[in-house]
Amino acid sequence: MESLSLPLKGVLILDLTTVIMGPYATQVLADLGAEVIKIEEPNGDMTRDVGPSKNPNMSSLFLGANRNKKSITLNLKKQKAKEVLWKLIDKADIFIHNIRPQKIASLGFDPDSVLKKNNKIIYTGLHGYGENGLYGGMPAYDDVIQGQSGLAGTFIEKEGKPSLVPSVIADKTIGLLASTSILSGYIHKLKTNKGLYIEVSMFEGMVANTLIEHQFGSTFVPPLGKEGYTRVISENRKPFSTSDGYICMLAYTDKQWDSFWKITNNDDLLKDARFSSAKNRLKNIDVVYGLVKNILLTKTTPEWLSLLKKAEIPAGRVNKLKDLQNDPHLKSLNFFRNYEHPSEGALIVPDTGIQINRKSLPIRIPHPNLGEHNHEVFSNLGYSDSEIKELHDL
Repeated sequence: MESLSLPLKGVLILDLTTVIMGPYATQVLADLGAEVIKIEEPNGDMTRDVGPSKNPNMSSLFLGANRNKKSITLNLKKQKAKEVLWKLIDKADIFIHNIRPQKIASLGFDPDSVLKKNNKIIYTGLHGYGENGLYGGMPAYDDVIQGQSGLAGTFIEKEGKPSLVPSVIADKTIGLLASTSILSGYIHKLKTNKGLYIEVSMFEGMVANTLIEHQFGSTFVPPLGKEGYTRVISENRKPFSTSDGYICMLAYTDKQWDSFWKITNNDDLLKDARFSSAKNRLKNIDVVYGLVKNILLTKTTPEWLSLLKKAEIPAGRVNKLKDLQNDPHLKSLNFFRNYEHPSEGALIVPDTGIQINRKSLPIRIPHPNLGEHNHEVFSNLGYSDSEIKELHDL
């Protein structure tokens, strides 16, 4: 791994984010080589205490989104701590927080002030809602945004009542949007030698994400139909039962559907006008999925996976969470890495899904204990041991 040259090596990021959205965004950048200094309140990111843990402040949820980072603690309500942060801002390429606009302004680190201090910095505010809108400055979490963005409401069309995706999908989706936006800002800096202010908002981001497919008929003026991508909200779109388990199967192209009817001995359906094109299948999607549902009950999961693979129709078994570590493909890639953490001992760490020059991204810095890098970072700023102790005691 030492020979892998990471693209963001030398980029310094000051990370004032907590929970999932911001830490996930900065972990992506840290994995790609950036030096990320996680700046925490003296009590630490709240996720340090969420989930199983061996030691205080090192829970499973925190470990999931905070590798390859350094941790320092600063009580930004204290003037001396603010002075430390201003010194770091002088050196940094990127400043990112998920503090509400009025709160960050009250601390003195609003975008105008930070950019005045360092006009080359990429200032990124992760907000629940766009600061200039009616909801600007209001608090938000994943569950709330799933509801407001229409995502939870798509289940009304499908199942008759709203539901939440069993994942912090808004946090992670907007976290990725944030990492992409930050990279665009850094490219801008390389081209112009100037910084800028980027706002990334959960609500607007998830509305845009949800409406990629679900704006549907209301895309047009006047509307050509109602909202909701018919295939996705079909009540029959779900994992299909086999005779001994479940699979997810999606024949999509005309060729794939022709192959599906053939391998299931339904040649008569090849000539059925309702299924002859993507447009016609969409009009009759509940009928299509109803037929598939009955057909897939007739064989075992391994039998179907073998037949569908030969027919080049995308399909896979439904894994439970506990099944993932035994997935044969993931095992062939050594996706789950056994990792020895200095304080937490043996951990199992999933890979990133990114490879550079056919190599996985390394864990360069163990998930940091709270304030683990105070002495290193503060001493590099010129503080003496006694001054560092004073900062620690704030």
